[in-house]
Amino acid sequence: MNVRRRLEQLAARHGLAPDAVAALERLLELLWADPMAPTTVRDPATAVDAHVADALVALELDRVRSARRIGDLGAGAGFPGLVLAAALPDAEVALVEASRRKCAFLDRAVQEMGLRNVVTVAERAESWTEGIGSRDLVTARAVARLAVLVEYAAPLLAPEGALLAWKGRRDAGEERDGTAAAAATGLEAVEVRPVQPWSGAEHLHLHVYVKVASTPNRYPRRPGMASKRPLRAST
Repeated sequence: MNVRRRLEQLAARHGLAPDAVAALERLLELLWADPMAPTTVRDPATAVDAHVADALVALELDRVRSARRIGDLGAGAGFPGLVLAAALPDAEVALVEASRRKCAFLDRAVQEMGLRNVVTVAERAESWTEGIGSRDLVTARAVARLAVLVEYAAPLLAPEGALLAWKGRRDAGEERDGTAAAAATGLEAVEVRPVQPWSGAEHLHLHVYVKVASTPNRYPRRPGMASKRPLRAST
């Protein structure tokens, strides 16, 4: 695959500026060149769809395009956070990642891409007290089940802010738990959108939750509790 041509196709689809295309190309080059890149999908010919197109599909949502304070949880190798930062230069993007090794890669990527709208937060989502109530969009891709993501995101969201979670096949039980967690934390499940970031992609969905009420003071629970004892529909 011609990676540059594919990036230009994605730019045309999503209305990206030329600077964004150049930055994304540098990110893909870094993934391939850096043996410490925290992902198994490093070949640019594969990563351009599996990582970049998959992240950019979020731009189909108006609330993503209008976001100005984004928090990407479990940022890992920077997907979707770095991609959205390149696509939305007027948005401030906080990459929240507990692993120092992954944060070091993220810092290298930010420098290589020439991004000026990104901060790296080397903390767990539950421990990021400075982020409480500060985000109008929280994103999460390949991080945890929906109920856990909801609990992570709710304290960080401003009123009417949204959580956007990338998922594959729909799971009715997981969605019920996510709805229950949302009810407990001041969020509401508003949309599950099927998406096709690239030709042949199947069973991919974006889950959207919106903050409709204040999050009770007991959230966030102490680090680790959301995953160890997740909120469930049955409880």
